[in-house]
Amino acid sequence: EVQLQASGGGLVQAGGSLRLSCAASGSTFDGYSIGWFRRAPGKEREGLSCISHSEGKSYYADSVKGRITTSIDNAKNIAYLQMNSLKPEDTATYYCAADLACNFINGLVLDLFDYWGQGTQVTVSS
Repeated sequence: EVQLQASGGGLVQAGGSLRLSCAASGSTFDGYSIGWFRRAPGKEREGLSCISHSEGKSYYADSVKGRITTSIDNAKNIAYLQMNSLKPEDTATYYCAADLACNFINGLVLDLFDYWGQGTQVTVSS
């Protein structure tokens, strides 16, 4: 069973960039698709992206497409979420998750993932 830990959050000014990391332990990422989610105060969890292990491609939610990029360093067993042109509305707790599939439907990344890491807080100041 894979355990996940997201890190790299912090305070950044609007327009800035941030790279989040998701480290795996207990297992490698091999065979897993890795998703990124966020939850802003008072809002539901929102799926942002997913890297599909079986397809070797990334999916991005329409709401953030063009501003984020996901990748995996298999040698280090770390997944990354690169976020650019950050806005105050990107302020949220960010999570990574793992599952056998991406659950990407109609431009949405569904939160049907089996394994979740603890979140990392991102705050974007105006």
